[in-house]
Amino acid sequence: MILVISYPGEEHTAEVVQRLDKQGCEVVSLDLADFPAKKGLALTWSSDLNPAYYVDSPTGPVDLSRVQVAWWRRVTPFVVDDAINTGMRPFALSETTQAVHGMLDAMNCRWVNPRRADDAAHHKPYQWAVARQVGLKLPRTLVTNQPETAREFITAIGVGKTIFKAFLASFEDWRETRLIEQEDMDRLDLVRFAPVIFQEYIEGVDLRITIIGDQIFAAEIDARQTSYPVDMRMVVGESVVKAVELPTNVRQRLLKLQRTLGLDYGAIDMRRTAAGDYFFLEVNPAGQWLFVEQYTGLPISQAMADYLVAFDRPFVSDKLVHENNHG
Repeated sequence: MILVISYPGEEHTAEVVQRLDKQGCEVVSLDLADFPAKKGLALTWSSDLNPAYYVDSPTGPVDLSRVQVAWWRRVTPFVVDDAINTGMRPFALSETTQAVHGMLDAMNCRWVNPRRADDAAHHKPYQWAVARQVGLKLPRTLVTNQPETAREFITAIGVGKTIFKAFLASFEDWRETRLIEQEDMDRLDLVRFAPVIFQEYIEGVDLRITIIGDQIFAAEIDARQTSYPVDMRMVVGESVVKAVELPTNVRQRLLKLQRTLGLDYGAIDMRRTAAGDYFFLEVNPAGQWLFVEQYTGLPISQAMADYLVAFDRPFVSDKLVHENNHG
């Protein structure tokens, strides 16, 4: 059995699940936002019976103790029933967290990605430390909530040559990467309200590199002649997108990055300069790949489905699992 934890309408999840269904896999989808208001669970233990972890599904209760591999894709927060008064809502959420995450921790299955590693790897300062450790080049970067420190950093690199960006950007709370302009210098006092990422702007071609296990799918996104070359996410439709091969040393360092972070999957952003230098920007453990697949034909969705299927085998030994994951 394959467990998929994501939310309805997440198109990457839907694409992979469709492929798993066609391959005849038993797939259970779970949206954590359904707990505790919409779905029930019943977890049992005893001295003489194996544990059972039943959760509601459209076809009836499903025992998640049978899961062989779980795909931790994109997770939504728990949602309590509207009938619960405001004072009791934190308690209901806390109890749900203990029950559901305790169940997930207890499941004897392979996680893609491992949940704790996935959570840690979402933190960019940790990513940058590991990237430097494995030999990847980094732009000069500052994270600060000190206006004067930010001012000194920008002055040293140059106005118009420094970018600032948020740690997280969602569809509901979108913030593009922006170049620092002179008028921004007059607003630097606002930095005191929350840490900001400031970074040396690297001119060049964007690379979106999708890694699944030991498979690397690299795409070049040339946004240099578009209306907004600072952030390719804003102008993918204007960019020239094509599949590319990475130098061996870059491939090796990226795989080492993934292993050090403990990730099976990652969507990595880099920039390649005209001189041929590769700069690491970030890795998103739940990043998107469909736009790359659509523009290049790289078989990323099938690779993800195949990767999950490879672990959905009760008879696979720990040795084979390790070899499949790390080569």
